[in-house]
Amino acid sequence: MTEKRWAGRVNYSVEPPASAIALEINARRRTIRNNGHDDQLPSAALGELDLEAHLADPALKQRFVTPMFDTIAPRYDRFTRVFSFGMDRRWKAELIDWIHAAIGPESRVLDLACGTGDLAFAAAERAVHGSVRGIDASPRMIELARGRATREAPNGNVRFQVGDMSSLDADTASVDAVTAGYGLRNVPQYEVAVREIARVLKPGGVLATLDFYRPESALWRSVLLAYLRAAGNWVGWLWHREPVVYGYIAPSIAHFVSWQRFAETLQHNGLRVESVRRKLLGGVALHFARRV
Repeated sequence: MTEKRWAGRVNYSVEPPASAIALEINARRRTIRNNGHDDQLPSAALGELDLEAHLADPALKQRFVTPMFDTIAPRYDRFTRVFSFGMDRRWKAELIDWIHAAIGPESRVLDLACGTGDLAFAAAERAVHGSVRGIDASPRMIELARGRATREAPNGNVRFQVGDMSSLDADTASVDAVTAGYGLRNVPQYEVAVREIARVLKPGGVLATLDFYRPESALWRSVLLAYLRAAGNWVGWLWHREPVVYGYIAPSIAHFVSWQRFAETLQHNGLRVESVRRKLLGGVALHFARRV
């Protein structure tokens, strides 16, 4: 059976302004073309930025997030394991089990905020005759994922590209499944990304997400964020001599929504929530939804 190529959506209306992520990616690509190398914003410069202002303004947020992930990319997988006391592996295993049950050998899958490719490679084990595409705003993450692909996906059914989950390069109703691990919290406007996910999913297609959320309990929220802030700042200084690269996690959660509000957003965009699995008293959750 001939596989349809991935393509951008056909739009005969006036094209909307480019998203913040797309503008940031294009600016970084121009820098690489002009200078012959990636002039990544130094981690020292990240520490000088007003983090709260960048998180509060969708037009500024990606200017912090992309270089931050470029900085932490080489140690990102190790960090998530250590920081969560190994729970990250179990959470991702649950998400992978659900996706494996929902897709078939010829499925087309998008893994958003793919990082170094954990979820993409897991999906490819099931979609052996289909295609899996990992998308991330961080060029360094994509570089590492492509390196893994030469070893872990030799049959070529996985590929990775720098991209914007708020403006996906995929046709409407062309994807069987979408995964996103720790991704939607980091985009400038998560509602825009949810609308894009709903657009590209086929009717009956599935979405599986894993992320941190803002606990509704004020007491638990203060305890959780205090731990994440202290531990993140310490590891950020120890590994990168820049506390904010991991200290970012706590304020990013404070600026995000609860797992309940996220579920409502999915429902409002035509994604029927079939299951929510809460972890850490609602500080982390897995959402499983299906396109109606």
